[in-house]
Amino acid sequence: MADKQSTQIPLLPLRGLLVYPSMVLHLDVGREKSVHALEKAMMDDNEIFLVSQKEVNIDEPTQDDLYNVGTVVRIKQMVKLPNGTNRVLVEGLYRASIHDMEEGEQYYHANILKLEDEHEEQNEEEALMRTLVSQFEQYVKVSKKVSQETFNTVSDIDEPSHLADMITSHLPIKIKDKQTILETKNVKKRLRKLIEMIGNEREVLQIEQKIGQRVKKSMEKTQKEYYLREQMKAIQNELGDRDGKSGEVASLREKIEEANMPERVQAVAEKELGRYEKVPQSSAESSVIRNYIEWLVSLPWTVETEDNLDVRHAEKILDEDHYGLEKVKERVLEYLAVQKLTQSIKGPILCLVGPPGVGKTSLAKSIGRAINRKFVRISLGGIRDEAEIRGHRRTYIGAMPGRIIQGMKRAETVNPVFLLDEIDKMASDFRGDPSSAMLEVLDPEQNSTFSDHFIEEHYDLSKVMFIATANTMSSIPGPLMDRMEVISIAGYTEVEKLHIAKEHLLPKQIKENGLTKSQLQIREDALLKLIRRYTREAGVRGLERELANICRKAAKILVSGEKQRVVVTMKQLEELIGRPKFRYGQAELEDQVGAATGLAYTSAGGDTLSIEVSIYPGKGNLTLTGKLGDVMKESAQAAFSYIRSRAEELKIDADFVEKNDIHIHVPEGATPKDGPSAGITMATALVSALTGRAVKKEVGMTGEITLRGRVLPIGGLKQKSLSAHRAGLTTVIIPADNEKDLEDIPDSVRSELTFVPVKHLDEVLDQALAAENYES
Repeated sequence: MADKQSTQIPLLPLRGLLVYPSMVLHLDVGREKSVHALEKAMMDDNEIFLVSQKEVNIDEPTQDDLYNVGTVVRIKQMVKLPNGTNRVLVEGLYRASIHDMEEGEQYYHANILKLEDEHEEQNEEEALMRTLVSQFEQYVKVSKKVSQETFNTVSDIDEPSHLADMITSHLPIKIKDKQTILETKNVKKRLRKLIEMIGNEREVLQIEQKIGQRVKKSMEKTQKEYYLREQMKAIQNELGDRDGKSGEVASLREKIEEANMPERVQAVAEKELGRYEKVPQSSAESSVIRNYIEWLVSLPWTVETEDNLDVRHAEKILDEDHYGLEKVKERVLEYLAVQKLTQSIKGPILCLVGPPGVGKTSLAKSIGRAINRKFVRISLGGIRDEAEIRGHRRTYIGAMPGRIIQGMKRAETVNPVFLLDEIDKMASDFRGDPSSAMLEVLDPEQNSTFSDHFIEEHYDLSKVMFIATANTMSSIPGPLMDRMEVISIAGYTEVEKLHIAKEHLLPKQIKENGLTKSQLQIREDALLKLIRRYTREAGVRGLERELANICRKAAKILVSGEKQRVVVTMKQLEELIGRPKFRYGQAELEDQVGAATGLAYTSAGGDTLSIEVSIYPGKGNLTLTGKLGDVMKESAQAAFSYIRSRAEELKIDADFVEKNDIHIHVPEGATPKDGPSAGITMATALVSALTGRAVKKEVGMTGEITLRGRVLPIGGLKQKSLSAHRAGLTTVIIPADNEKDLEDIPDSVRSELTFVPVKHLDEVLDQALAAENYES
C-alpha cells in the first residue's frame, strides 16, 4: 500500500537511464538545475528523487515529459570532474510516484508518494523466482552481454522484489520496458512480466545465433565483403525486408499502377514483380526481370495526343514548310478530312519514294506538326538482323526490345507520326530478314496486335501514322510494298527549285551563317545560274550546299571589312564560288550519226543516257561495253535482232553482219547501268550508224523494244521528263501506253517539251532520224 503522506524532495531528471531500489551506480550530472538539486539534497539528508525522461533530447523537461514513477536514492559520494560535470555515486532506496512537481528557479522539486511492494501467496512467488532464475541462466548462456559472475551474484538473492529489480537492470532492453517493471508494485506481476521479457530476449538472441551460423556456412574465409553482405541479407530476411529492395519493389508497384496498362499486361507485370521480390538481388535474373518491368511501365499504353483536324491549318503548315509536293499534301489533308467525319480511323501507312534531297524526311516532320502529333524517326539503312525490328528474347544477355518499341517509348504516345527512314536499304542475311518482320508492323490488319520478342505481350500500333521513305521501289520486297500506299516524289523543276531556294534554303543558310537579309542578297538570275550551272540533281541538297558556300564567302567579306553589304549577281557568282561545274543542258550541240540520247531512271532521280554505236570491218561480232546489266544487254540483242530481220525495209545492206563488227558503248563505264527502257534508244543508234542518218540533237527517248518492233511502256516518266528538261532537250519520244502518265508532269515542264507517243520502232525512227541524212 502507498503511504498517503507526501514528501517534498529535490528531483533530478535522468536521460536514457533508470535506477532501481537496492542498486548502486555512478551518474554523470551536467545540467545546471540537476547540479543545484544535488547540492540541495547534500545540504539536507542526502536523498534525491530520480525519474527518467520520456524523450532524451529535451533539456528542460516539464512534468509531462517525465515518467510518473521513479526511485528515491541516497547520495553516497559526489566528485567534480575536470570537464565541469559531477560524478555521483547513488544507492536506490525505494519506489515513489510524483504527486505534483514544481520548477524552481534553481532546481526541480516534487511532492512524492512512496510506493510499497504488494505481495501475494509466498509459494507462488517462490515458484516464479525459481522460473525467473532458470530463464535468466539460459539467457546468460546464449548472451555475451551478461557475465557468469553477474548471474552468480543475482542467483544468491532470495527476496523476490530485489531479484526482479537486479535482473532487469542487467537486461539490454528499452528504457520503456524497464520503466514498466519499475512501475509494477505487485511483485508477482513484476516477476511474470520479467519472465516474459527474458523469454523474448532469449528468442532474439537465438535468432541472432542462427543468422550467424547461416552466414558462416555460406562464407569463404577470404571473402570478408561477401560475409558482410550475406549477414545483412540474413538480418533483413528475418525482419521481412528481402534483399533490402522493398522500397524498390514498392516504387515499381506504384509505376505499374500508374501506367494504365491493359489488364492482361498489368497481370504479367505484377506476376514478374512477385518473382523479382523472391529472386536474390545478386542473381543475374534479378536485373533481367527488373529491366523487363521497367520497359513495360515506360511504354505508352493509353496516352494519346489529340489530333488537330483543322484541314486549313494543316494545309497552311505544309505549305509553309514545303513548296510543291502537291500529291503528298493532298493525301494528308484527305486523311484529316476522313478522320474528322468518322472520328475513328486506322493510321495510314504512306511510303514516300523519291531521290535524295527532295524533302521526304522533313515532309514527315511537317505532317506531325500539322496534325499536332509527336514525331519519332528510326533509320532502317543497313539493318540485317530481324531482332532489330522484333527485339531479342529475354533469355539473351543484353536483350532489348526492337526499334519499333524503342520508338514508341520515345514518342510517349500511342498515336505518333512514325518515320521509317530508308526502308529500301534493309538487307537480310543468316540473322533473318528484317523486311519480313516489318510486314506485321505495316499491315493494318495485324499491327493492332504487334508482338515484340522482348515485350512478349501484344502492343497496339493501329493508331500510329507510319510514313516510310525510300529512294527506289525496286529494292523493296513486293509483300512489303503491297502494305503501303506509295507516293512518288520525282524531283523539282527549275521553277520549283528557284522558289525553294528563295523561300526556304537561302533564309535558313543566312541565319545559320550569322548573316542578315540586309547583308546578303542574291539576284534571281544568279540563283537560276546556280541551279543550272553548279548543280545537277533531282533534289535540293546540293543547291543548299552551294548557298551555304556563298554565305560563308559573304561572311568572310563582311568580317574583313571589304564591304558592308554583298549583292551576288551572275558575274560575281563565279568570283565567289569558282567556275560552273556543268554545262546547262546535256543535249548534243549538233546532230550525230550513231549516237542517241536515252532517258534513265536512277535512285537519284532521272538522268540522260548517251548511247554510241561504232561499226568497223569484222566478222559480225556484237560488243557491249559501259558496265551494262543483264536487262540492257538483252535490250541490245533484241534491237540488233530486229534490225537484222528488217534490214531490207530499213535500206541496210542485208549482209552487213558478215562484213562488220558492231560495238555498242554507253559512256561513264564506272557507273552500273540496267533497266528495261533503253531498247528503242539502242535500236535508233544502231540504225543511225548503219544507214548514216543522223539522230536529231534535240530528241530524247525512252521505251523497251520487242523482236517485232513493238514499243513497251516504262516507269518513272516524270523523273525522265525532268532530266530531259534539265538537259535542254525539246522532244521526248515515249511509249503510247505511257501517255496517261503525262498528267503527273509539272505544267512548267510539259509546256516546254514535245511528247511524241509511239507504238512501233518505225515511228521512233521517223521522229528521231534526220531526213536530210537519209541515204537511199
